[in-house]
Amino acid sequence: MAKKLKHEKELLKIALEKILEDAVKRGVVEFEATDSHDLKIQYAYRLLVHDKAISPLPNDQISLPKIKHRLAMWMTHQLPADHELLK
Repeated sequence: MAKKLKHEKELLKIALEKILEDAVKRGVVEFEATDSHDLKIQYAYRLLVHDKAISPLPNDQISLPKIKHRLAMWMTHQLPADHELLK
């Protein structure tokens, strides 16, 4: 796996908020209170792959830690270069 980002948890949190908020606005998903955090992470990953915003992981390499890392990496490209989480 690639090197862990310094603020990976925070980047993942921001990425999830952004992706899921967009998905709800677009009307492509409704989450229930019982939906797990892991389910939301997997959904966000699949949505970005579907939208061709990120390239998919090879099928034999799909795992929750790698998906989390991929979402955090995607978020690093969405933030302004001077954002505090990128320092």
